[in-house]
Amino acid sequence: MAQMGRPRTFDRQAAVEQAMYLFWQQGYESTSLSQLKASLGGGISAPSFYAAFGSKEALFREAAQCYLDTFARVTECLWDDDLAPRAAIEQALRQSSRMQSDAGHPPGCMVALGCMSAPTIEHAAVAAPLTASRARTRAGFVRCVERGMASGELPADTDAAALASVFDSFLSGVAIQTRDGVGYAVFDAAITQVMRVWDANRLTA
Repeated sequence: MAQMGRPRTFDRQAAVEQAMYLFWQQGYESTSLSQLKASLGGGISAPSFYAAFGSKEALFREAAQCYLDTFARVTECLWDDDLAPRAAIEQALRQSSRMQSDAGHPPGCMVALGCMSAPTIEHAAVAAPLTASRARTRAGFVRCVERGMASGELPADTDAAALASVFDSFLSGVAIQTRDGVGYAVFDAAITQVMRVWDANRLTA
C-alpha cells in the first residue's frame, strides 16, 4: 500500500542540535531562516520548518535549552556541597574552559555570548534563559565564597560578591578569548593564577 503523506526527512532532535551549533556560533539575530534551513538538511521547506518548530524564536528556545541541559552543566559543580568551596570553583573554571576550547563545536560559551545573541529590545526576551543561566552561575560562585566564610576558611567580612566576580569575570573572558584562538593550555595556567586570589584571602591556620 502506498505511504500516506510526505515522510519527515530529518531527525528533529538532531535538527535542534544543529540549530544550537549555528545559534552558538552566530547568535539569534545574526542567524537567518535560510541558514537554519540549510543547517537542518533534508531540503526542509519553510512550511515544514514552521510545522516542526513553530518559529525561529521557538527553535532558538529549544536550542538554548539543549545547550543548558548539556554543555552548560560544566558549572553545576558550584552547587555540589560534597566539594570543598575552593575545589568547586576551580573545577567549574577548568571544566568550562576545557569545554569552551573544544574543537568539536563552536568556541566559547553560548550562555556567556548570549548577552550579544539578541541585543536589540525587540528580541531581548528570547535570550532570557541564557541571562538566567549566567545569573545562576554568578550565584553559584557567591554561594561557594559564602560557604568558605561559613566554614572559617575565609574571613567573615569577605565581600562575597566582589570575590565571586573575580571568578565569574574570568569565565566571561574565556568566552571571548577562545573566539580569538586562545587555547586551553593558556587558560589552564591562568586558572592556577586566579585561584591564588582565593588563597590570598584565606585565613591562616
